[in-house]
Amino acid sequence: MYIVKRVAYILTIIGAIVWLLIGLFDFNLVAFVFDNISPVISRIIYSLVGIAGIIGIIGFFMPDEE
Repeated sequence: MYIVKRVAYILTIIGAIVWLLIGLFDFNLVAFVFDNISPVISRIIYSLVGIAGIIGIIGFFMPDEE
């Protein structure tokens, strides 16, 4: 579960940076990089970031494993 939380944390940070770029500069980095290759890849990345957010919410309410 440790690896899943780490990957989710990294994807959440990437998603936050993408939203920061959209908010400040109206620049969507994911669409810029991946829409030229395939729009499906962009959708997969957005889905993975969303799943990472859900994992982060669940992890927030779970007690820490010590």
